[in-house]
Amino acid sequence: MGRCCLCNRFSGSISREIGVCAGCIKERPEEAAPLIRKSHIKSRMAYALPEEPPRDPDGLHCSICINECRIPDGGVGYCGLRRNEGGRLRGVSSSVGKLSWYHDPLPTNCVADWVCAGGSGAGYPEYANRPGPEYGYKNLAVFFHACSFNCLYCQNWHFREQTLGPHTSTVEGLVSAVDERTSCICYFGGDPSPQLPFAIRASRMAIDRYGKRTLRICWETNGSMNKGLLKEMVSLSLETGGCIKFDLKAWDENIHIALTGVSNRRTLENFRMVGEMVGQRPSPPLLVASTLLVPGYVEEDEIRGIARFIAEINPEIPYCLLAFYPHFYMSDMPLITKQAANNCLRIAHEQGLKNVRIGNLHLLKG
Repeated sequence: MGRCCLCNRFSGSISREIGVCAGCIKERPEEAAPLIRKSHIKSRMAYALPEEPPRDPDGLHCSICINECRIPDGGVGYCGLRRNEGGRLRGVSSSVGKLSWYHDPLPTNCVADWVCAGGSGAGYPEYANRPGPEYGYKNLAVFFHACSFNCLYCQNWHFREQTLGPHTSTVEGLVSAVDERTSCICYFGGDPSPQLPFAIRASRMAIDRYGKRTLRICWETNGSMNKGLLKEMVSLSLETGGCIKFDLKAWDENIHIALTGVSNRRTLENFRMVGEMVGQRPSPPLLVASTLLVPGYVEEDEIRGIARFIAEINPEIPYCLLAFYPHFYMSDMPLITKQAANNCLRIAHEQGLKNVRIGNLHLLKG
């Protein structure tokens, strides 16, 4: 049971770490922000990551994501990957990255499995090996060990233990992991955004080497990258039959900042840009959206705003509502209830979306 530091309300849906309820985050943002910021600083200091994006006017500029870091000499960017060493950015590049990978038999538990080519056979025969789920084939799942956000409920928070570590992987090593039964490569993490030059180069190399057969390029991302890199991602996915899965974490910007430490403006702008291109290849869908239902913070109001936004772009865009699991700095939170999830599903349909589902059903309570 948490207590809101501003309105003194007690509720099981108030994170003790955040310390502020959703209503006060929206209605009293100037008072809520410094309280919430303490939790983000605490969660980043535990892994020696910068408290916030560096803004040194004389620092080196990194424009890969929304954070637009200006890294001082001897400093590191918000994602923890790039360092300013004597006036040159060092760390990851288009050739070397912080990542790991594994093969996952298809169909897999992809956020888009009910509409993607690997899980459903959508786009067969041009983009899928079979008219149904691709049994016998596999996905090369590529996990990036860094992120441009700081989600307090991160489901894969262990990647932080490797962000600043010495281990790196080469682009050739990743491409060599593609074998004759690999029919898709999916980048996730963490998030692909901070290491997109690496992922884009690896994708092009893999297509050049193996592209005469089915090899889809897919992404699961918070959508915070710069638009130039996003256009390259779209090109790769359009060409190969892959999809781009945007995690739309919240609609209200103050809620988004409270949960992730970063604004959602770039994400929404980028989602709209890709959404306006979905007609170029209706099947399999180019764009898929998902939202984690966070008790007390991301429920009916947030889903209403997100669903309306998606429907205004294209009501055919698939949307997946994911059940929350208590993790990381929000491990004190409850599971989402079946009733709450079904209410959100109904609301998404009411806003005009035609293809909505609830994922992670086994995590729903009651």
